[in-house]
Amino acid sequence: MSCPDDYPIRKILIANRGEIACRVIRSARAMGLATVAVHHGVERRARHVREADAAVELRGDTPVAAHLDAAQIIEAARASGADAIHPGYGFLSENAAFARAVTEAGLVFIGPAPETIELMGDKISSRDFAASHGVPVAPSVMPTEDVDAFAKAAAEIGFPLLIKASAGGGGKGMHIVRSASELREAARLAASEAQRYFGDGRVYAETYVDQPRHIEVQVMGDGTGKVVHLFERECSVQRRFQKIIEEAPSAPLPAGLADTICEAAVRLAAAANYRNAGTVEFIAGADGRFFFLEMNTRLQVEHPVTEMITGIDLVRAQIDVAAGRGLAFSQADMVRNGHSIECRICAEDPDRQFMPEIGAIRYLGIPEAPWLRFEHGLDPGQAVTADFDPMLAKLVVHGATRTEAIGRAITALGELSVLGVTTNIDYLARVLASDAFGAGRLHTGFVLEHADALAPAPLSALASDQAVIAAALGFHEFRQQVFDVPALHAAIGDWRN
Repeated sequence: MSCPDDYPIRKILIANRGEIACRVIRSARAMGLATVAVHHGVERRARHVREADAAVELRGDTPVAAHLDAAQIIEAARASGADAIHPGYGFLSENAAFARAVTEAGLVFIGPAPETIELMGDKISSRDFAASHGVPVAPSVMPTEDVDAFAKAAAEIGFPLLIKASAGGGGKGMHIVRSASELREAARLAASEAQRYFGDGRVYAETYVDQPRHIEVQVMGDGTGKVVHLFERECSVQRRFQKIIEEAPSAPLPAGLADTICEAAVRLAAAANYRNAGTVEFIAGADGRFFFLEMNTRLQVEHPVTEMITGIDLVRAQIDVAAGRGLAFSQADMVRNGHSIECRICAEDPDRQFMPEIGAIRYLGIPEAPWLRFEHGLDPGQAVTADFDPMLAKLVVHGATRTEAIGRAITALGELSVLGVTTNIDYLARVLASDAFGAGRLHTGFVLEHADALAPAPLSALASDQAVIAAALGFHEFRQQVFDVPALHAAIGDWRN
């Protein structure tokens, strides 16, 4: 349904790229809003550039540098006549200075207020804020330049501990410490990584929950204290602290725990007068305890699983809130329908510790079904480089039950073809097919615990040949050259040997 004529947003610049840019474009178009894509020179023919109504090329020594140039992006919005900026995720999406600069330029930032990003984006201040509002936080040691004092306080809490970067995420600057003898070196490494990745070397330590589950809650707020949760998601299957499979709702939790976690998330977001979409993340132990982990003040990569079970278009809701229209739904409107699973398709080699891969997309075969979404920004021939995150796409399925969703995801992964670069498609299918995943025995160390069971079976020479032949037959050009009758011969008719 298109927006009314008096809707205050008419054109949105998307300060991002790839699949999330395409995703935002889709919702904006359905609302009757125009979109502007931004891109580095190497991406001028990218899918998100073609799908947008207009595009602006960003200058930069590298593609990442271009996408991180806040001043250039704001100028692009002004020059193109955009009145709002959607940051997507990654890049500048959780940068309070960028959000503030957008609003100071007279543009609408489709996200939280800069003050909220500052409050919740810092892990230490967000922990203190959560604790002050009755949200459980793990016992911790705050950062200090006195290493001896830090080590002593850590020993008093007890091991294992998790050392984390105060200002970062994505697994960077995180180290598990199981004894006092490891503490100093782990703290040094964490601080060094934090400084390198986030420009802030502060680290802290907190109680590490062995085999924790990573449970997060999608919230939407209108900035006046009204906050609605859209249920929880399970994000426990990770490699190197980064998620690869997510699902909504979570795999079975102890009775009442999901509701308690969702209520804590709403309490925290309401206390912050949260505006727009956000995700409150927790770790949950086997004993039923749960602790606040962090809050991501943006749309999450895994938001489609929540959309699949609620029927809510989160991007549209984001735009409506930013436009001052508030929330179009209440908590009473939230009803879970079935189960959804998302698989992150990445250019990486699971057999080499998930090392990123480069290459070019030579063939892309996408399965189709009414219960499936394939979120991507790919094109055949597109180069996959080390310039960006290795995630290429997201395959999302829905089923009436968790069992049905698992089966549909395995089927869809089997039908998905991405040739030209090594991906984790087969690995994801093995994870989903494992007995442990099916039984819901999940935790953040799942990948390591089941490494041997998830390894691929040896491929015979015959099977390898068959795979190559099947792949070749998937190429239209190959089939045409092999099987089609050349025009000259066809003209001869039946008279030919």
